[in-house]
Amino acid sequence: MQTAIETESSDKGVLSSWTTRRWLRTGVATTLAVLAVLGSLGGWAMWRTSQITSELVDRRSPALIEAMRVEQALVNQETGIRGYGLSGRADFLQPYAQGVTDEKAALSLLRPLVKDDRAAASDLAEVERLAGTWQRRVAGPVSGASAGEAVKLATERAAEGKSDFDALRRAMARQQDHLQSERGAATRTLRRAETLRNWMFAVIAVVIILVAVLISEGLRRGVTRPLTRLGSAARVVAQGRFDSSLAGTGPADLRQLAFDVEAMRQRLVEELKFSEQARTLLDEQAEDLKRSNTELEQFAYVASHDLQEPLRKVSSFTQLLQRRYGGQLDAKADQYIAFAVDGANRMQTLINDLLAFSRVGRVHNDQQTVDLESVMGKVLDDLSVTMEETGAEITHDPLPTVVGDTTQLGMLWQNLLSNAIKFRSPDRPPRVQVGAACHAGVWTFSVTDNGIGIAPEFHEKVFVLFQRLHTKDAYPGTGIGLAMCKKVVEFHGGTISIDADHTQGTRVVFTLPATETSSAAPERGAQP
Repeated sequence: MQTAIETESSDKGVLSSWTTRRWLRTGVATTLAVLAVLGSLGGWAMWRTSQITSELVDRRSPALIEAMRVEQALVNQETGIRGYGLSGRADFLQPYAQGVTDEKAALSLLRPLVKDDRAAASDLAEVERLAGTWQRRVAGPVSGASAGEAVKLATERAAEGKSDFDALRRAMARQQDHLQSERGAATRTLRRAETLRNWMFAVIAVVIILVAVLISEGLRRGVTRPLTRLGSAARVVAQGRFDSSLAGTGPADLRQLAFDVEAMRQRLVEELKFSEQARTLLDEQAEDLKRSNTELEQFAYVASHDLQEPLRKVSSFTQLLQRRYGGQLDAKADQYIAFAVDGANRMQTLINDLLAFSRVGRVHNDQQTVDLESVMGKVLDDLSVTMEETGAEITHDPLPTVVGDTTQLGMLWQNLLSNAIKFRSPDRPPRVQVGAACHAGVWTFSVTDNGIGIAPEFHEKVFVLFQRLHTKDAYPGTGIGLAMCKKVVEFHGGTISIDADHTQGTRVVFTLPATETSSAAPERGAQP
């Protein structure tokens, strides 16, 4: 009993390891085998029915018909001989002659039909023997005699002729009975074969329907239903219920698929938990960073604002001290006073720049449509004195309208153009070209000069706050200008960088988002 249970469990385990492909192959092979057997049986039934039909139509029925034609021909011969023997009239020989012709024709057709049937061939031989005897002893002599002799001869052989022809009649009757019996047997056999054929095709139809039902049910249970369940479970997970597990049923490969999807779900759950934790931590850090930046900006603003008054006093009194006591003390004292005045002035400039830097995005944040042509005009007016002193020439492409803060964008152009003039080459006057082009909804601006340029290793460093590449004696400044430009551009959703491919001077490239009207506006020629 235990062995049988173990065997059954083993069989179930083997079947449960079958894949969909193996189930399909086995099912198709079995179905084809069953259909092949049924097709062979149906073909045999059709062949059997065809053979019996051919036997009945081509041999049994024609044999009976030809036997009856032989009988009819012999009866016509007997009628003609009897009439000629009684009356001596020659016209009675016409049925006899026709009967002889019909007999020969019927026998020529009948002999091939019964040659394979021993009983029918024996009956035909008996009929031919008795017919030959009657024709030889009665019909031949009477038909060949004259009218007077024929009557006399017929009268003499009347009894013999009657006896011979009655024997012939009995032989033909036996022959026809045998042929009729064989024809009836063949008919009954044909009916049985047709019945068997009909039943066979009915069974084939039932089996085909059953196989179709079994295949449909097998596919439904083994493939469709497991896939439907897996798809429903996957859609539940896709809707956000990641805690819903996926159970696999059906063949081994579908269960493996469900296992893989379940493993993917578990991995997604783990990744989701990790991402949630990371997002929470990132939100906390972003909040801390935002608070820190706010505090730093507030600190920079307050520090720079609160330092204005004491620094203004220091600067004022050092300048007053320089004016009142300059030249009255020794040279060392005058130098110290000059150092104090210069330091106070530079400190005031640095604090003003730091205050302006801290206000970007915090104080100046009036987002509206800005006409950069108008902004550029104001900046050029502000730089007109410097341009005249240095001989600078500034040209620009037609500038569009963008969405932003007018004050910040003005500071952007002011810093970029003043830097291009300040860092000019000593052997040639400054030439500055401002370019503008729109592509894929983004305006790209470039400020190109013919100045001293920036070494490639400093292309990133120049945008860092308080980073200077030259001493204050060579080029004045606080190192905040380009840092402020970067802050303004990034605040407006763009990027800024130094073009590394431009070597004859410096080219600063920055981008700003385009509006629908500005991106569709036609280009205009360059303007000074």
